[in-house]
Amino acid sequence: MKHTFLTTAAAALMALGSYASAQELKMSHVRPQDATIDVELRAFSAAVAEATGGDVTIEIFPASALGDYTTVQERISVGAIDMATQPAATAADRRMQISSFPYLAGNWEQARAVYGPGGVVREVMVDLYAEQDIAMLAAYPVYFGGISLNVDNPNAGSVEPNGIKVRVPGIKSFQLTGEALGYIPSPIPFSEAFTAVQTGVVDGVIGSGAEGYYASFRDVTKTYIPANTHFEVWYMIISNESLADLSDEDQAALKEQAAAFEATRWEVAEADQGRNEQRLVDDLGATVVALSDAELAAMAAKARADVWPAVLEDVGADWGQAILDEVAAAAN
Repeated sequence: MKHTFLTTAAAALMALGSYASAQELKMSHVRPQDATIDVELRAFSAAVAEATGGDVTIEIFPASALGDYTTVQERISVGAIDMATQPAATAADRRMQISSFPYLAGNWEQARAVYGPGGVVREVMVDLYAEQDIAMLAAYPVYFGGISLNVDNPNAGSVEPNGIKVRVPGIKSFQLTGEALGYIPSPIPFSEAFTAVQTGVVDGVIGSGAEGYYASFRDVTKTYIPANTHFEVWYMIISNESLADLSDEDQAALKEQAAAFEATRWEVAEADQGRNEQRLVDDLGATVVALSDAELAAMAAKARADVWPAVLEDVGADWGQAILDEVAAAAN
């Protein structure tokens, strides 16, 4: 009896000790060190450390140092990496393309209704991540996407074929959007994209926005077209295994700080997009093409007509259409 009591007590002490020991989590993101997301995640890390009394520390790994975002998501799913703030990897689940549907939101107010707390797409993404044994802690609004070119496009507001070849991510929605807007899309891995533009293999890039082009394509951006091709949102995710290793109190603190991190970002993201567009002009001498409301509306209509049906077939027509119907209701 005495032996049983001692064994039980020792087990309890060991359990308390495991919770009491500090947990160091590794967080990946896709941008270079000192980029906006890097600075904001380091502030988040400091806030988590303070809120948990040093129980939880988060080490930031910028510039995909732990692997490209698809690999990182796969490794988070199996508990090999703790956390990331990055785009959704559609290779893991094609339904995740719903997050980057072209022209899903037309302005920042609509974007917040769709991707912000309680938003239709946000809640869908929570469920899709959960199926991969991943918890989503926050959404991170980045920008409305545009087109970066190393050449001029005198008909930038037109959707007619223009003969300009652009790199697109290997995601069906981006490839079809490029075609719908009159470009010749060429799927090229991100790691090879800059060289492809620099050497003239392609004339530009679709798939990012002003911040992304400034960070990664600044030397090959002569023209920027703010076509609002898609709303770029990244997700702060954590392995369920890593989350379960934290005490209940530390889990609550982590989630609270993640919610605060997201709320702050929604307040500054639109202005941040404007600053980055201006940086392309001031720092690089690039031309930012002003598109009229009519031109933007024509682009949106063309993409929705040409791209949405094809991508819906890819993600599951009934499943996807039900979400798009909810998005339309939320936008009105």
